[in-house]
Amino acid sequence: MKQYIAIAGNIGAGKSTLVEKICDELSWTPYYEPVTENPYLKDFYKDMNKWAYHSQLFFLSDRMVLHKELQEQSGYVVQDRSIYEDAEIFARDLFRQNLISKRDFETYWRIYTIAVSLLQPPDLLVYLKASVPALEKRISLRGREYESSIPKAYLDQLNHLYNEWINNYSHSPQLILNVDDYDILNNGKDLSLVIKKIKDQLQGGQKELFN
Repeated sequence: MKQYIAIAGNIGAGKSTLVEKICDELSWTPYYEPVTENPYLKDFYKDMNKWAYHSQLFFLSDRMVLHKELQEQSGYVVQDRSIYEDAEIFARDLFRQNLISKRDFETYWRIYTIAVSLLQPPDLLVYLKASVPALEKRISLRGREYESSIPKAYLDQLNHLYNEWINNYSHSPQLILNVDDYDILNNGKDLSLVIKKIKDQLQGGQKELFN
């Protein structure tokens, strides 16, 4: 039977690392974030007010295509970042910053809610909860130049949005992992604990916080 697991979390929470480690360990199939070039992204960085809506709508459509592809796969699939985060975190953040108008956001949200109603939810959503200092440390360690200038305030703002979202998430069972205290990259014991928790949750259960 196919099982679909989505890994959610802020920038630097360790989503891609966890997806890679789980799939290597269990021979499951990874699905990473879409790599299609967003044709609006360069314009967005030049004029955010003008292009935020177009850019987010493209990201959403890309995520819908990926979601459709993975739900047609057999076996176990693990997704790096869910379709929910595009809307609930990043589009909502732009709306709160007044970079997307109320009218455009309502149109975006209508498309998003229709998409969610038509797509299969994950069998388990794993949320990687991390403090801002932990996020900053991970971002620094992985050394991606384009992430080096991310403000602490932005990470904090996204964390608040993630907490709002996960507290109201109801599409599927969820597992919340407080990743400040676990090193799945270098500590095999920590990785084994996390994998066991995920496998246990797939057997049943609605919501669990793992500290």
